[in-house]
Amino acid sequence: MKMRGFRKLAVSAILLMCCTAAMADGFSVSTNLVGYAWLGTLNAEGSYAFDRKWSVTAGVEYNPWTFNSSDVSRQFQYRQLACSAGVRFWPWHVYSGWWIAGKMKYQEYNIGGIVSRRTEEGDRAGAGISAGYTYMLRHNLNIEFGLGLWGGVKWYREYSCQACGRTLDAGRKGFILPDNLTISISYVF
Repeated sequence: MKMRGFRKLAVSAILLMCCTAAMADGFSVSTNLVGYAWLGTLNAEGSYAFDRKWSVTAGVEYNPWTFNSSDVSRQFQYRQLACSAGVRFWPWHVYSGWWIAGKMKYQEYNIGGIVSRRTEEGDRAGAGISAGYTYMLRHNLNIEFGLGLWGGVKWYREYSCQACGRTLDAGRKGFILPDNLTISISYVF
């Protein structure tokens, strides 16, 4: 996967969010625990509350792992690098209670061996919607629950297996997928 330039952009965005956190009031950083359970996907999301009921978000997900790579017949992976940016509406108060969100998302991916030997790699770009609930555990610590969908266009290439390289299909087409099931721990500054 060609992720070098995208990695630099994602790392720069995370560093910018972390530097902003030191100065910002109403800033939060969170990580989705379900992502770690799903084949070790590393993830982080930063959020800034610019109003009592509105916040903007930026997130990154990264999974470089290939499992059972020494045995191609048992190999599987869900490698990805994804970045997203969006906005959340909080009907009661920011960082507490119910919320609905919209976002734009870009993802480079390589998926194979999970359900069948077929492997698909490519890029996806689109928009998503989600909803959830945030529960305050302590003054600065929250747990978030959420679920969403995202759809758009993918540019892909599908192979018959991870190592053979025989192309079955390639092109561009639309998609609609479930977005992250979210059980996140969030720290509010």
